[in-house]
Amino acid sequence: MLKSLAQDPPALPPGLVGRPVDESEYEVWQAHALDGFRQSWVDRGLPVAQAQAKAEAGRLQYLSDGLSTPGTWIEALVHDGEVVGHVWVGGRELSPGVSVAFVYDVEVAEEHRGKGYGRALMLHAETIAHRTGTGALGLHVFAGNTPAIGLYESLGYATTHRNLFKTLL
Repeated sequence: MLKSLAQDPPALPPGLVGRPVDESEYEVWQAHALDGFRQSWVDRGLPVAQAQAKAEAGRLQYLSDGLSTPGTWIEALVHDGEVVGHVWVGGRELSPGVSVAFVYDVEVAEEHRGKGYGRALMLHAETIAHRTGTGALGLHVFAGNTPAIGLYESLGYATTHRNLFKTLL
C-alpha cells in the first residue's frame, strides 16, 4: 500500500509523543519483532527453520547495524510516560531511482490495543517519512489482516500490489 504525503506532517493526538528508541529498548524490540515476523511466516505454512532463516536474512539486510543502520528510524509512541507501541520506518526503492519511506513494522502493545494508538503510530510514521524528504509512505500488509487494511485505507493508503498463493498438495 502507498500514500502520498501531505505538505505538512500530521499532529499526534493530545497526550501522545513519538521518540527514538534507545539501545536497550532496541534489543527488546528487535527480538520481539523478529519473532513476530518469523511466526507470521510459520502461520502461513512455512517450516519453522525456513521462517527463522527468512527473519534472520531480513534482519541482516535491513538492520545490519541496528539503530545505526543508515536510513532507519525505530521509534516508540508514548502516552503518560508509558510506551504503548513502536514503528520502524526506513527507505525503500520502489523502482530504479524512485524511493519512498516504508513502514517495516508497526505494533501496538497488546494491552493497549483498541485505543487509537495504531492510528497514532501511523501518523507518527508520516512525520518520520517527512524527515526523509520523500513524498510518500508505503507498507506491506497481509491480505488476512482486515483490521489493519481498514485502518490504512481510512488513512488514505491505496493498494499497489496484491500477491496471491495457493498451497499445492
